Amino acid sequence: MSAHLSIGDLARATGVKPTTIRWYEQEGWLPPPARTGGGHRAYGDAHLRRLGFIRHARELGFESEAIRALLDLADHPDADCGAAHALATAQIREIDARLRRLTALRAELDRMATSCAGGVVGECRIIETLADFGHGHCDDPTHGGG
Repeated sequence: MSAHLSIGDLARATGVKPTTIRWYEQEGWLPPPARTGGGHRAYGDAHLRRLGFIRHARELGFESEAIRALLDLADHPDADCGAAHALATAQIREIDARLRRLTALRAELDRMATSCAGGVVGECRIIETLADFGHGHCDDPTHGGG
């Protein structure tokens, strides 16, 4: 890679939109790039590596606060990695909770689909179950019941 990438080149190399790159700069996640004689941003290999770090953290589901903390840790290579371990294990717990919710959703959808024998919509157990769910069969107001 060239030591002087335009924002478009950096975006293509990393799959991150230019507007997102600019936001990362504003938030301090990316250091300010050098400027060309014409005032255009000129990114280097360090920006490419850091943006790859951020993108990978995003793909792993880390929230902004955790990514900021991980970036701070990455800037201090002699620091204790206990904080990084704590952030990773917290993310594992979040993923496990999400998996439990998804497993429950899948089981509910499977029950609905299994109860559907085909036929007409007016007699469809899936449609009926969805309609019943929105009419007070759930005490959680975020699910339309209540």
